[in-house]
Amino acid sequence: MRIRDLGVIDDAVVELAPGFTAVTGETGAGKTMVVTSLGLLLGGRADPGLVRHGAGRAVVEGRLELPADSPVAARAVEAGAELDDGALLISRTVSAEGRSRAYVGGRAVPVGLLTELGEDLIAVHGQTDQQRLLRPARQRGALDRYAGATVAEPLARYRETYRALREVAATLEELTTRARERAQEADLLRFGLDEIAAAEPVAGEDVELSAEAERLGHADALSSAATLAHAALAGDPADPEALDAGTLLAQSRRALDAVRHHDERLAALADRLNEVGYLLADVAGDLAGYADDLDADPVRLSAVEDRRAVLAQLLRKYGGEENSLAEVIAWAEAGSDRLAELDGDDERIDQLGAQETELRAELAELAAEVSAARQAAAGRFAAAVSAELAELAMPHARVTFSITRVDDLAGIELDGRTVAYGPHGVDEVEVLLAPHPGAQPRPIAKGASGGELSRVMLAVEVVFAGADPVPTYLFDEVDAGVGGKAAVEIGRRLAKLAESAQVVVVTHLPQVAAFADRHLVVEKTNDGTVTRSGVKLLNDEERVRELSRMLAGLEDSELGRAHAEELLATARAPRHR
Repeated sequence: MRIRDLGVIDDAVVELAPGFTAVTGETGAGKTMVVTSLGLLLGGRADPGLVRHGAGRAVVEGRLELPADSPVAARAVEAGAELDDGALLISRTVSAEGRSRAYVGGRAVPVGLLTELGEDLIAVHGQTDQQRLLRPARQRGALDRYAGATVAEPLARYRETYRALREVAATLEELTTRARERAQEADLLRFGLDEIAAAEPVAGEDVELSAEAERLGHADALSSAATLAHAALAGDPADPEALDAGTLLAQSRRALDAVRHHDERLAALADRLNEVGYLLADVAGDLAGYADDLDADPVRLSAVEDRRAVLAQLLRKYGGEENSLAEVIAWAEAGSDRLAELDGDDERIDQLGAQETELRAELAELAAEVSAARQAAAGRFAAAVSAELAELAMPHARVTFSITRVDDLAGIELDGRTVAYGPHGVDEVEVLLAPHPGAQPRPIAKGASGGELSRVMLAVEVVFAGADPVPTYLFDEVDAGVGGKAAVEIGRRLAKLAESAQVVVVTHLPQVAAFADRHLVVEKTNDGTVTRSGVKLLNDEERVRELSRMLAGLEDSELGRAHAEELLATARAPRHR
């Protein structure tokens, strides 16, 4: 991993390897930046305050060796990344203005992808995680993950049933609490549907009635105009001497017909006059028929206006943007469907009530199954943590789990009680500690001293880490507040864990660092920065000097060197008892 312009680090390379790697250094040297860098590579929050003063951006780059069948590699390739000889290159940049960029396999990706990949790559355990583990919700989550499929499978079915019950209960509550509003809505719908049904509107009827009303309202004027036009075209029987269009057209045709054979153009005009004559006769006949058929009918006009008034009222109440009868008819169809739905609510309430009862019974069964699986796993988890504590110089300490249920009148029936249910079941989980024989088990936050708490939490982390499928574990000063023999045992436990996984430990304890397979030290230059050469892999002699500094504050103290050599010898002795 290469780190540039992050915190006090100018440019440094951190070379990690399989087994147990310890990272040490003086206070303020930048050890925490190693943890921060890994956090950024795994999608952690980008804080512009991490950018080194005077730099435009901080950059962290990492190279991950992955097996061919790794789900991380598959997910990265799916996102468009390319592998480099089986290794995955990832990087993260953070600008001083707060902008963040992520890259996987040479491809720009959302930061969320780093978080997704990180869940399968590394488990980070630090003092912040210890504080989270003091919360009951975190302790329940740790127990569930430790239990594996025995809890995960029934819990998944429980959550699905829980979601269904919440939906049914919400719908049922809405239906029952809104009964009055629904009744009012149904009454309004019935009134509107009855009004429309009584009128029996037909799409387009209003347009036709409007045209008819216009015609009937002006019947006398229309008849007079048609009669006058007919007389002008075909003549008036009462005035035989009057000229009309038909007579004049006949005279024109006779004049042309007499000479048409002398010129083709004139013959064509004569033919057109013949066509006009036919058209004139048709129009005159239609005008005569129109005038005869047209009748001023006040009764019909009144009926039409009444009908139009009824339709106008429907359009005003139920018409849409186009104000058409088609929209009124569509409103009636939709209203009929809604009314059927409202009228069926009573039956639906009964059905939902029965469904809710059935789901509550099913939820109670699944909750009991989850609780039983948690109880069984709690015994195993507590025994494993107690065994770890025995190796951490707390041989008489006992860890137990308190798994309780809270009464709730609105909950579900379980074992003759009504208990509160939630998305994670009905259990409240809390880790208890009895540090010595005769002591009453108490919550670990209250039952342990500072040093004991660190050891308890480390034991929990080590046991919990065994349930995690990730290949790498990072411990950030989880040994704080511990010293002496307990610190030696912490180092021994971490070394044992490193036999099956890659373990990186940031520590200030020489007893822990002595058990590492590789020892990195972070050193600052005189100007207070950490350069590329500032993260150094120590050889045997340099390890003695660093452990001596950690023990006595002096690198060349004879007593310190002797103690450091003794620590290394102890760490190199067989680790399995």
